[in-house]
Amino acid sequence: MAHSVRRDAPELPDFSLLKRLARDQLIYLLEQLPGRKDLFIEADLMSPLDRIANVTTLKQHDVDKLYKVEYKPIVSTSDQLCFLIRPRIKTVKWICDVVNADKAFGRFRRYKIIFSPQKFYACENLLEEQGIFGDVTTDEWSFYLLPLDDDIISLELPEFFRDNFLEGDQRWVRTAGSALHLLHSVYGPFSKVYGIGRCSKMAYESWREQVEEGEQRARQAEIGNVFLIDRDVDLVTPLCSQVVYEGLVDDIFRIKCGCVEFGPDVTSSDKSIKVMLNSQDKVFNEIRNEHFSQVFGFLSQKARNLQTAYDKRSGMDIKQMKTFVSEELKGLKQEHRLLSLHIGASESMMKKKTKQDFQELLKTEHSLLEGFEIRECISYIEEHINRQVSMVESMRLLCLLSLTENAFSLLYSSLSYFLSQSYGIEHLLTFSNLKQLGLLVEQQPGETLTVMESRVGKLVNDKTAGKLTDAFSSLAKKSNFRALGRRLNLVPKSDEEYDLRVPRDMAYIFSGAYIPLSCKLIEQVLERDGWTGLEEVTRMLNGHEFAVTAGSNGSDARVKTDSQRIILVMFLGGCTFSEISALRFLGREKGLKFIVVTTAITNSARLLESMLDNHA
Repeated sequence: MAHSVRRDAPELPDFSLLKRLARDQLIYLLEQLPGRKDLFIEADLMSPLDRIANVTTLKQHDVDKLYKVEYKPIVSTSDQLCFLIRPRIKTVKWICDVVNADKAFGRFRRYKIIFSPQKFYACENLLEEQGIFGDVTTDEWSFYLLPLDDDIISLELPEFFRDNFLEGDQRWVRTAGSALHLLHSVYGPFSKVYGIGRCSKMAYESWREQVEEGEQRARQAEIGNVFLIDRDVDLVTPLCSQVVYEGLVDDIFRIKCGCVEFGPDVTSSDKSIKVMLNSQDKVFNEIRNEHFSQVFGFLSQKARNLQTAYDKRSGMDIKQMKTFVSEELKGLKQEHRLLSLHIGASESMMKKKTKQDFQELLKTEHSLLEGFEIRECISYIEEHINRQVSMVESMRLLCLLSLTENAFSLLYSSLSYFLSQSYGIEHLLTFSNLKQLGLLVEQQPGETLTVMESRVGKLVNDKTAGKLTDAFSSLAKKSNFRALGRRLNLVPKSDEEYDLRVPRDMAYIFSGAYIPLSCKLIEQVLERDGWTGLEEVTRMLNGHEFAVTAGSNGSDARVKTDSQRIILVMFLGGCTFSEISALRFLGREKGLKFIVVTTAITNSARLLESMLDNHA
């Protein structure tokens, strides 16, 4: 069942070096405050820090106690305090309060603030405004990249999406450029860089500035081409329900920093267990990219094979038993433990998805993607809202309808009212955020109303407009998604049944209903060696595309060939595990290896939760 790797596939670079660099720099910064000290760590840095330098390592470098930043008076008695934080005004203000409280009590301490991945002028300005600029020392922990697996690297900046695409705050663009610069410096010159999206273009320009400012050193290339893509180029894909195993685990259990916590319903005990999900887990590695419908069969076969391996013990003599215990038993027990966890996780997911009418939900999504039975889809969404199913789920379906059909052009006001009545008036601001981002589309000024559209307007203003179905069914406007779908064949023809056991294209990640636009763009650009022939597509995606020859790949022909077949894809604004699975499939088909660099792992829930009006 598991997809086989081509024998001629190139070897991926060793990204463990990025961890060592980050750890060494952090240790150096901690030693700049000599002696025993207490370390305060911002909550969303704790998991990444644990992957880089564990508690034992920190203790070896004079860290006495560790605290989580909790925005309340501290209890530390240490004379030296170190704060490891993101460059956020709220956190800096809290540190100012801590220092000023100590001053008020006449207590002298030494304070050090380590900003990660960089410090911003606004933070230093606040220190000055609060009168403590001279009382603290500040530094930067240039921790840009966290390797989550052999082919996944994260900047761990989930706020990038909201800050950049909603708020228009471009402060993280240079961070993305610096991350690219680090990869370029460590793993050699890139040959070509392709990109699409305004943010991608700015990140590329930031990287080039840093390359020109820095010292140029010749080194052997380990990565060939680079592709940069903005998340808002493809907002449909992250709104779709994930059905590959790793994506489904993320949707239900929330994978955080490469780890997942399985509760008692999975472990069959009263304890929860944290599990690292990566290629080192042999069971997980074989099912992570598979459609969920194929996973149970594989796990059952794996269990039978494991039992057969255990049964070999019968009839062994003492020498054979000794060899078995020393060489095989430990591995079998580890595999048995992991197999039990993944079987438990699969059973738990199956129960939860059955309760939520998962098949009906997928049918609605696929109909929206394919443009069929839209009236029935709207009825389903309407019922979803009326039953007050999860606010985020309802928003997801509405956004998917809007992006695929452009069907909200005349109904924005009525829908705002409809959802606020069901979920609370405070979500009117959330609705506005979705509109501003383009997830929900409002009538543009100057557009002409037909007689049919006028009747819809009358309908939604009427007191009896609790029903949206009739209003939606009268709209026949087509969105760019439909045109893009036809141009790029994003929705495969459904003349024959899609065999999920032997996938024929990347559409398998959505049960054969849809090829992710982001991945299809990457495939097309790499095949064409640029954007030639895709002018109509880029026009519909608002342009900002580029293709630049960045440098040479060295003289050795074989090295050149291998590095050229390694493609680094950077998603600015987050990417899903489904997209990663699709790129792995594409890589196997084309004899390539893809490295995914993302500002954060995302899914529909994370994306929409970042749009909530109470988002902090």
